[in-house]
Amino acid sequence: MAKSAKARHILVSSEHECQALKAQIEGGADFAQLARQHSSCPSGARGGDLGEFGPGQMVPEFDKVVFSAPVSAVQGPVKTQFGYHLLEVTERKD
Repeated sequence: MAKSAKARHILVSSEHECQALKAQIEGGADFAQLARQHSSCPSGARGGDLGEFGPGQMVPEFDKVVFSAPVSAVQGPVKTQFGYHLLEVTERKD
C-alpha cells in the first residue's frame, strides 16, 4: 500500500493570524469551525478537510510536515507560496 495521509488545514495570509488561531484551538476552539470562518482555501467550507493524498501531491513545505508530524497534533504556522497554514494530520498510512 502506498504511503498516504489525510489532513485538514486553515490557510490565512499572516503569521500573526495563524498564531492567534492556533492559540484558540489549543484553548479548545473547534478546528473545523475556525477553518470555515477564517480559511481562504476552498477546503474551508469542509472544515479545512483536504481528504486523502500521497507524497508529492501538495507543496513541499506541506508534504514535509504532513508525512513527519504526529497525527492529531496541530502544526504551524507552516509558510508556503499560498500563505500561512495551520495543519493537522488526521490519519496516515505508512
